[in-house]
Amino acid sequence: MSANRLYFIDAVRAFAILMMLQGHFIDTLLDVSYRDQEHIAFKTWEYFRGITAPTFFTISGLIFSYLLIRAKKNGNVNQRMRKGLTRGLMLIGVGYLLRIPVFEWLMGRFSSYFLVVDVLQCIGLSLILIVFFYRITFKKTLIFSILMLILGWTIFLTEPLYRYLELPQVPNLLSNYLTKANGSIFTIIPWFGYVAFGAFISTLFYRYVERPKFKTAIVLGFLLFGMALIFKSSWLFMQLHHWLNIELFKDVAYYNYLFTRLGNVLILFSLFYFAEQYIKQPLILKIGQKTLSIYVIHFIIIYGSFTGIGLHQLIGKTLNPWEAIIGALIFLSVVCFISFYYAKTNAFVYSITEKFIDKVKRYTH
Repeated sequence: MSANRLYFIDAVRAFAILMMLQGHFIDTLLDVSYRDQEHIAFKTWEYFRGITAPTFFTISGLIFSYLLIRAKKNGNVNQRMRKGLTRGLMLIGVGYLLRIPVFEWLMGRFSSYFLVVDVLQCIGLSLILIVFFYRITFKKTLIFSILMLILGWTIFLTEPLYRYLELPQVPNLLSNYLTKANGSIFTIIPWFGYVAFGAFISTLFYRYVERPKFKTAIVLGFLLFGMALIFKSSWLFMQLHHWLNIELFKDVAYYNYLFTRLGNVLILFSLFYFAEQYIKQPLILKIGQKTLSIYVIHFIIIYGSFTGIGLHQLIGKTLNPWEAIIGALIFLSVVCFISFYYAKTNAFVYSITEKFIDKVKRYTH
C-alpha cells in the first residue's frame, strides 16, 4: 500500500455510495403514509440522506484534483489531464445512456426527458472543468487553490440569483445543465461548488500532508469549520446583511442549505480521516473504488434502465418501514456483490471512450 495514498477518501466514497443506495431504495419504495416529517426516525434518515450528494461531489473534486496535482510532481500531468477529460466524457455518456427508453424508442415514442441531467453528467462536466481551470492556471498549485476557493464561495453565495433560473430559448441539451425547469435532478451550479471546495481541500493535502502535525490540524480544522458553517453561517450572513444592506446575504441566510451541507461534509471528513487506520479495510476500500459500477447496477435494478422494468415499476411505494429497511440491506448486499464479481463497468466503458476519442482524433487530424 502506498504511503502517500489517502485511504480515508475511499472510505468516504464507500459511505456516500452506500448511503445513496439505501436512500434511493427507501425513497422509491417506502409507502407514502410512513413519510412523517414529525417522526424522529424519518426526519433523521431524511437529514442524513441530504448529506449524500454534497459528500459525493466534494470527495470527487478532492480525489480527482489530488491525483491531478500529484501527476505534475510525477511528470505525467498531461496524461492525467487527458485521462480526466476521458473520464468526464465517459460519465456524461453513461449518465445519458442510463435514461434512454429503448422500448419506447422502438415503438416510435420519443421525448426529450432522457436529456435531463443527473449526478453522473454533473460530475463528468465538473471533472472537465477542473482540468480546464488547472490548465489555465498554468498548473500553478497555489493559483489553482485560490481560484477553486473563490469559485466555491461565489457559486454558493450567488445561489439565490439562479435558484429559479429558466432558459426557454436555449436547447434542452444545454439548458438542463443550468436549470431544473425541464426535470434535471442536478445542475452544474450550485453542485460544481462542492467539487471546487473539494479541489481546494486537495491542495491542502498535497502541500502539507507529509508534515508531522498536519493530520491533527486538518482534522480539527474540518471539525471547527464544519461546526461553524452549520451553526453560525446563517447568523453571519444576516449580520453582513445588516451591516452592508445587501439583500443577497439575507436570501442566502434564509435558505442556507449549501453552506450547512458543506459543514456536514467537513465533519464527515474529520471523522473519517481521524479514524483512517481503523476503517482502512479491504472491503470498505473496494466499495469506494467501485462507485461507478455500483451506481450503474443500482440504477438499472431500481429504475429499470433500458427495459423500463425495475423495482420502481414492479413494487412502487408499497413497503412499510421494516420491509424497506430489510430490503435496503439486501439491496446493498446484492448490488455490491454483482459489482465485485460480475461487473467491470469502469474499465469497460473507459476503454470504449478512449477508443472513440482516439478515432475522432485520427479523423480530425
